[in-house]
Amino acid sequence: MSTSIKSSFKATKVAVFSALLMTIFLVGCSEPPKLESVEGYAQGTTYQISFWSEDAVPVTEIQTAFNDTLTQIDKELSTYRPDSFISEFNRSLSVAWQPTSQDFVDLVKIAQDIHAKSEGCYDPTIGPLFDLWGFKTDKLHVPTPEELTALKSELGIDKIEIDEENLRVRKTRPFLQLDFSSMGEGYTIGKLSDVLETKGYDNYMVQFGGDMKIKGHKPNGDKWRVAIQSPIPSADGAPKVYQAMTVVDENGVTLDTSGTYNRHFDDNGVEYSHIINPSTGKPITHDLVSASVLGTDPRISDAWATTMLCLGPLEGAKIAKNENLEVFFIERKNDKLVNASSAALLKTNRMKFD
Repeated sequence: MSTSIKSSFKATKVAVFSALLMTIFLVGCSEPPKLESVEGYAQGTTYQISFWSEDAVPVTEIQTAFNDTLTQIDKELSTYRPDSFISEFNRSLSVAWQPTSQDFVDLVKIAQDIHAKSEGCYDPTIGPLFDLWGFKTDKLHVPTPEELTALKSELGIDKIEIDEENLRVRKTRPFLQLDFSSMGEGYTIGKLSDVLETKGYDNYMVQFGGDMKIKGHKPNGDKWRVAIQSPIPSADGAPKVYQAMTVVDENGVTLDTSGTYNRHFDDNGVEYSHIINPSTGKPITHDLVSASVLGTDPRISDAWATTMLCLGPLEGAKIAKNENLEVFFIERKNDKLVNASSAALLKTNRMKFD
């Protein structure tokens, strides 16, 4: 081999070696993708959303999609908008079929399913009961048995009929009204999560009010960390953490919490909770103050969390076992908070409790 060829060969090896070193250096020093975040106020509560991807979409595009989605949800389910579908449905005294969306049909189906499995403890038609008791005006009225019987006969999610094939719903009682706020946060979380996944994001944490959905992990590979709020706020009213945990399952976990948060009336020494049992028409009498349900569908988890507050710790644990539900209960006993986990939650590998 001539000297010139040797020199050329050596130079080539040096160049290749230098390129490899530069590649290793760049890989070793590259930073993980940026964790983006969006927050705001909607549906009477706050939301915080964190997300990241290797191929990020502009945050402004994500925020616009979120806003459009929230507006659409309001137009369908907001009981505060007179022009929403649900407001018009409630206002109408017609018992004729009305065209609706697949989402609305799905919510009715979920409500009817949980109503049947919970011995009637879940029912999104019981708004008039809150009016009867005076909870909406903060002027307590203890109804007579006759008043309760008469009103209950006009209520019930079983009095809503659906025609899924033709996407229609109808009520069989003209004054029947629906309010899906008991699974509204879960429904919204599902929709916002869909926005992220449509845009290519598979790592995110969507928190809306007291509910959330968590998927994937953080940009540096760490697991997401979440917490269950204490049902008793701090002295200044700020929320407190009752139970912190690490999200082990990266496939998508929902965590929905419902709590009483000291909502009650005192009347002549008798305490009345704001949580009403639809099957009796009366406020609950047990001491369960918070229930958190883990799952994969935030609509279902949200509805079950509300239902557990109606059922109480004993009946709730029994039905949670029958339905294989992962539930974290917080009960007040002698002015102390005591927690318990359902059988399914004890076996789960979705979360690691601190």
